[in-house]
Amino acid sequence: MNSIENAIFLPALNRMENIINEIRHLFSSFSNDPVIHIGKIPQSGSIRIYFRIRTENGSFIAAYGENRKENRAFILFSRHFKSAGCPVPAIYAVNPAETIYIQEDFGDQSLLNILEEKGYEPEVYSLFKKSLHELALLQINGDRGLDYNYCITSREFGKQAILSDLLYFKYYFLDALQIPYDKEKMLSDFDRLSEYLSEVQYCYFMFRDFQSRNILIQEDGLHFIDYQGGMKGALQYDVASMLWQAKANLPDEWKNSLLHSYIDSVESILDQKIDRENFISLFNGYVLIRLMQVLGAYGFRGLFERKAHFLTSIPLGLRNLRWYLQNKKTGVELPEFSRMMEEIVKDEIIGRFEPIQATEKTPLIVHINSFSYRRGIPGDPSVNGGGFVFDCRGILNPGRIEEHKAKTGKDRLVKDYLEQQTKMPAFLNSIFDIVDITVEEYIRRDFSSLMINFGCTGGQHRSVYAAEAMARHLRNKFRVKIELHHIEQEALGLSL
Repeated sequence: MNSIENAIFLPALNRMENIINEIRHLFSSFSNDPVIHIGKIPQSGSIRIYFRIRTENGSFIAAYGENRKENRAFILFSRHFKSAGCPVPAIYAVNPAETIYIQEDFGDQSLLNILEEKGYEPEVYSLFKKSLHELALLQINGDRGLDYNYCITSREFGKQAILSDLLYFKYYFLDALQIPYDKEKMLSDFDRLSEYLSEVQYCYFMFRDFQSRNILIQEDGLHFIDYQGGMKGALQYDVASMLWQAKANLPDEWKNSLLHSYIDSVESILDQKIDRENFISLFNGYVLIRLMQVLGAYGFRGLFERKAHFLTSIPLGLRNLRWYLQNKKTGVELPEFSRMMEEIVKDEIIGRFEPIQATEKTPLIVHINSFSYRRGIPGDPSVNGGGFVFDCRGILNPGRIEEHKAKTGKDRLVKDYLEQQTKMPAFLNSIFDIVDITVEEYIRRDFSSLMINFGCTGGQHRSVYAAEAMARHLRNKFRVKIELHHIEQEALGLSL
């Protein structure tokens, strides 16, 4: 390892070891069970780092984050909701610096996972219905005595917070499309909509990101996570987030039925009748706000940060919005905003974010290889020749770490390391942008072969991971045929 690698690699490794050692110490403060293993959990959208602690008697989750205010909010909210009987994780220990805490482990099976696995079955509907009932209990019972001074941002989702979501959509999505509109009229519509939605009757705890991905399912029931961004707000917002989640794409009859079931729960908990027409009118407005907030997030993560997952989610969000515009009303006149929404859901706009898709008749086969530079770059037997060769040796090598030496780029620990401790994600996002241009043209022009090679020193860790990621990306985005080979591993007689 050269001096530059040492300067980058060793501090990152030492930092992770220090965090794990501190987790071990904190765990021993409340449990005498010997720790068998502490493994890092892949990050999603959060900047916090999660670990799973395993003992002979069970497992726990440890969270590390440098945002003490965010940690404090989650810890306080969790303890308060737990005391109110809500299905949230117990907090077992917190270090003095409030950068690490250990909580109950509910596993990895989310309601979204179950929906994707089983589809729109009665069993899944029942889980959504139960989730909304438990949400109503948390919103109303959890609101009692909750100290909103611990909120990360605003204490309440009022006019200014609503306006912020609309401006987030404007700056990171609408303006990026470069469609002309009257900015003064648009801001007037934003002001009118935020004023309308801030006048709500039922204002309790607002989860802020209530969706099927944040509901974990175990045999003993369902559990909620990721509510540290919560604040006081309208009951309707969280229901809108759940029912209109683009990834879930719930049928319209489910949305309507589940909304009325949720209102039934609220009436039962409050022991009073609700004006359903007014409640649903405001609900429709909060659906619109949530759709705008999600598109803003997709725009920021996809159009500005160039993250492929968010780019491919944009068509889902726009189709959701188009259905809304065709079937719902907000209860307030928004002429310029409405005109612009009709513009952005047109087929030509959605088409900007939808790549050409291969079919069974598409002749293109993409040959993806991982290889070792010790053996040289693979030859291309096709008549085309050429293609791409990407050198992964600029990425920190997991093989330098003793526990990774016998593993490959398909093993979970190696993948976690490359995703969390190196620049591999940024490296691959740049490569995806380059390769996507060629793949689109090859599909369009009926070319039959494209070769993409990833090389590293030993053909074991970085190149294997990158080749797997490229194959997954092209299958998901273009539905193209893939032939994937890990040349060095196959030469050693290993089957990956």
